[in-house]
Amino acid sequence: MSSLSKSIVLCAAVLILGAFMGMDSATPWTVSSEGGLRFTILYDNYLHEKGTQPDWGFSCLIEGTEKIILFDTGTQPQILMHNVDALDVDLKKVGQVVISHDHGDHTGGLSAVLERNHEVTVYYPVSFAQEFGQRIGRAQAKAQTVDEPVEICRDVFLTGEMGDEIKEQSLIIDTPKGLIIVTGCSHPGIVSILERAMEIRDKPIRLVFGGFHLGDKTEAEMQKIIAGFKALKVEKCGATHCTGDAQIAMFKKAFGENYVPMGTGRVFEVAD
Repeated sequence: MSSLSKSIVLCAAVLILGAFMGMDSATPWTVSSEGGLRFTILYDNYLHEKGTQPDWGFSCLIEGTEKIILFDTGTQPQILMHNVDALDVDLKKVGQVVISHDHGDHTGGLSAVLERNHEVTVYYPVSFAQEFGQRIGRAQAKAQTVDEPVEICRDVFLTGEMGDEIKEQSLIIDTPKGLIIVTGCSHPGIVSILERAMEIRDKPIRLVFGGFHLGDKTEAEMQKIIAGFKALKVEKCGATHCTGDAQIAMFKKAFGENYVPMGTGRVFEVAD
């Protein structure tokens, strides 16, 4: 073989190896596509990316929608900001903030977010105390309560306030291939949230991820919940935060390669 041929073979081998090493075998659904949706987990109980800090709570940045959306804000402002900076996220580009429910592990970082960017609209359930909206106003941001299902920007909807003791809302993105649902803690019941989403937008569920609040569920109860997912033909899921370790393991087993891992610093893109 000539020197030139050897060089070509070597270069090809390096490119193939580099592509292989860049693939995440645990996340086969991750794609790269211009014009698609991009999700970045900023706050979570679990670590994905070295250099970020895990902590009890949840926050997710959503890009590719008409407006960039921050869904929930975690617990500790300093941890949220550490992860924001570590992931080189520019909060000044955020146009909307959605708060799922009135628990500190979802609202704790809001003040720090508004210090960096007060030119946002904050959507939160109408049952929140009046003081919550007043604090948003004092930060010079716009407070918007949510009662019924509402479209907050093109193809992005909120379920409206759900639940009895703990009121909560979830976020729905209507894509050409189905719905993507983001949940905070799913206190009203994760299957009920999925059913509500399909009532609002009569489409199949492409992906649901976030906290499912199932840590106290028995194996039998979990099997029933997973059966509910299957009955609704949920394509993919990513359970995290308050779901429970054993319960997350059951979702991983049930969905196999269609399970989407979460954790701080996790970034995944979804093609249109």
